[in-house]
Amino acid sequence: MSWIVLIVSGMLEAVWASALSASRGFTRPVPSVLFLVSLVASMLGLAWAMASIPTGTAYAVWVGIGATLTVLWSMAKGDELASPARLALITLLVACVAGLKVVA
Repeated sequence: MSWIVLIVSGMLEAVWASALSASRGFTRPVPSVLFLVSLVASMLGLAWAMASIPTGTAYAVWVGIGATLTVLWSMAKGDELASPARLALITLLVACVAGLKVVA
């Protein structure tokens, strides 16, 4: 169950990162509220998962999921270039995060 909560928390990290950008310095209310709600939920989930998953592994998985999804979302929106090299590096990041789960 801790791994599921950690994965969802990592997904929420991508939500709050994207909402933070969309809030334009907290000048837009809907993205600002989405940022705050998803940030709190993400942090609570990370804290809960760390009760049974080693801190280094949990944090690396949380950041890896969040970073990967944030970059993929930016690419899907057209804000970032989806070059073969970038996609290969994102794939490598996902493989490293999965490897942490395997060796944990």
